[in-house]
Amino acid sequence: MADQVQIRTMNQDLEEPMAEIMPSVLTAMSYLLQRVSETNDKLSQKQMISGFHGLTKPSISIRSYLERIFEYANCSYSCYIVAYIYLDRFVKKQPFLAINSHNVHRLIITSVLVSAKFMDDLSYNNGYYAKVGGISREEMNMLELDFLFGIEFQLNVTVSTFNNYCCFLQREMVMLMKMKSLFLEPSLSFRSSFKTKLLMNPHEDDSLSTHHSKKQQLAAA
Repeated sequence: MADQVQIRTMNQDLEEPMAEIMPSVLTAMSYLLQRVSETNDKLSQKQMISGFHGLTKPSISIRSYLERIFEYANCSYSCYIVAYIYLDRFVKKQPFLAINSHNVHRLIITSVLVSAKFMDDLSYNNGYYAKVGGISREEMNMLELDFLFGIEFQLNVTVSTFNNYCCFLQREMVMLMKMKSLFLEPSLSFRSSFKTKLLMNPHEDDSLSTHHSKKQQLAAA
């Protein structure tokens, strides 16, 4: 819990600068999640169906969905970074449940809910998050439990881990802003790197880069 207190203190100290860059943080997160989802949509191998899986792809984009959560959830800025860390843990511990267009929205709203409850002193209840996410309270309750079991209730985030993810997202923000300023689409090599990399360090065993590389190798075999 000492790490959580320190992260909260950091978040309070950086509230004003974080407020300025949060739109860019959400853009980077949505871009990375979209690339991973699109890649897994194309994989020919059979993927596991879970409670997070929707029968149809939501019409709202990942970016708009994240912006909606950000507008109405009123959780601390650090919650979104921690939610992102939780998503990484979830995929690592559930290797046969890949993030795709059918489950990414439910995974996002659930990860933010769990993060807000753990990180913030005050947070909205499941019924409120259900309305924000466009699902029922019963489904939100079920998804929360599934997610907690999926990450094996490993909710603690060390300060070093938090800082590493912040640095990773900051690098991606800079790259995206450079592309935007140049009015250029990502190059093929750049887009390829994003398709398999969601997290901060592609050389770590618990990163989604390693996870998706293994899945692609198996699919090609």
